[in-house]
Amino acid sequence: MVEIKSDASLEAMREAGRVVAQALAATREAAKAGVSLRELDEAARTVIEAAGATSPFLGYQPSFAPVPFPGVICTSVNDAVVHGIPTDYRLRDGDLVSVDCGAHLDGWTGDAAISFVVGTPRPGDLELIAATQEALDAGIAAAVAGHRMGDISHAIGTVAERAGCGMPADFGGHGIGRRMHEDPHVPNRGRAGRGFPLRHGLTLAIEPMLMAGGRDAYRVAPDGWTLHTIDGSRAAHIEHTIAVTDEGPRILTLP
Repeated sequence: MVEIKSDASLEAMREAGRVVAQALAATREAAKAGVSLRELDEAARTVIEAAGATSPFLGYQPSFAPVPFPGVICTSVNDAVVHGIPTDYRLRDGDLVSVDCGAHLDGWTGDAAISFVVGTPRPGDLELIAATQEALDAGIAAAVAGHRMGDISHAIGTVAERAGCGMPADFGGHGIGRRMHEDPHVPNRGRAGRGFPLRHGLTLAIEPMLMAGGRDAYRVAPDGWTLHTIDGSRAAHIEHTIAVTDEGPRILTLP
């Protein structure tokens, strides 16, 4: 069932989204060569707890996962696309890092992700991140009342195809609100003018995941969570929680 939120609920979701933005900023600031992924998780955890919020990631166990997720953020490095577990791995100069974070505050949820390079970047990584941001921006721009879900999906997929990037099949965005994952599913590819109708009060997490190798295939790590590119190419993941409004799309996870 798809829940259409009231304007008051959108304001409450904005507060949860603000916590997410602050937690992501803290992890980005902490991400230096030599810092472990567990330390990034601790930086985000500190922000979430200080805000009186909780993590919808910690302890989450969907049907595909062999164990509950052990962190408050996903940390996906280099060829890891999404769902990377925070481990003792220490960041190195040139690592491409994607951090996904959620927060649950006063009954409402926010979810967002960023991608960045630690230290000295490869030009190709900067191009990949830029393409992923462009895909997200295009998807958000298409989230207009009166449009359909396929318009968002088509906008994202068009940018990815133009950049020569693949995207993991069967993964995309989702509805969000009282829970982190709600209906409807937000595919990262689709046909314009098709799918679920967009209306004021619909809240979505839009999250393109681009793989530089151009292939859609991926492999799952032995941890049962982390998705890796099948060819070892780099990946980037950027996400915002947004609301469809009669005034245009509203991003709820900005700082």
